[in-house]
Amino acid sequence: MSDIVNRKDQHLDVILAGLATHGLANGFGEVRFVHEALPDLDHGKIDLGTDFLGRRLKAPLLISSMTGGPARAEAINARLAEAAQHLGIALAVGSQRAALDADGATPGLDMALRLKAPDTPILANIGAAQLTRGFGVDEARRVLDMIAADALIVHLNPLQEACQPEGDRDWWGVGAALEALVKAIDAPVVVKETGAGISAATARRLFAMGVAAVDVAGAGGSNWATVEGERAGGEADKAHAAAFADWGIPSARAIAEVRSACPRGLIIGSGGIRDGVEAAKAIRLGADMVGQAAGVLTAAMVSTEAVVEHFQTVIRQMRTVCFCTGSANLTALRRAPLQG
Repeated sequence: MSDIVNRKDQHLDVILAGLATHGLANGFGEVRFVHEALPDLDHGKIDLGTDFLGRRLKAPLLISSMTGGPARAEAINARLAEAAQHLGIALAVGSQRAALDADGATPGLDMALRLKAPDTPILANIGAAQLTRGFGVDEARRVLDMIAADALIVHLNPLQEACQPEGDRDWWGVGAALEALVKAIDAPVVVKETGAGISAATARRLFAMGVAAVDVAGAGGSNWATVEGERAGGEADKAHAAAFADWGIPSARAIAEVRSACPRGLIIGSGGIRDGVEAAKAIRLGADMVGQAAGVLTAAMVSTEAVVEHFQTVIRQMRTVCFCTGSANLTALRRAPLQG
């Protein structure tokens, strides 16, 4: 257990130090809206509201899963939950693997999270690699119950595991185990990548399994090969990870391709989304929701108020994009003309 906790704290330190930058751009710089110089709109009345997991949100934003050992995760998650409740947006917690100790205790994650965010969609989180290592339906139900979650995220991180010195590299049977979990568990399952992207073909496969949503989590934000390379002790491990500094599908491309392949699927767009303009571009390319993790992590280390201020700026930027494209709501934003 202590090894897992130490690893998660090391991950957090690398990201906070700015050492996890991806070698690929997220792709949103190539997407430009046609400016509307004469919008017949009241900026203050633009509606960014949307429905997600049976709850009404004030904006299509998800605070994406973050890492860290239990002591730090407890403080981070408390601030994020309070901010999500205040803002009317959704929250996904980081991996709960370390929270499932032999006694069933839940360090860093408990019902206090739900008490801080009673109206917020909260998503629990496990790793797909654990599904063939004794982590089954009962354990999935436990991570849902421990925080009264609305849905379960199963994260895919094959590149990270391949570059992690102690990583889980045997993924034989993970797909079948994931499909069995989706069919057995009485909760929506969201499948996400961790920064290398989900292809159109994989998204089709996931929706065919019955998953409720796919989070593309494309390249352009934190690169987990780089993270593992930073924490690796051996030169061979560092050299191996360094070759994957620009690996993955850029976020903008992943969103557009998955939407084209899965026109009726619920899609979360994430992966290096820096601000509300890029969030609006993600919506225009096909995302139903937009996730942000590392972009808010610095604020989450400070206070609830810092997180609220961060997302208030993101929401204001999204509203201004709508204003300057003549889009009264998200439905209109999805039809806003693009240059070129």
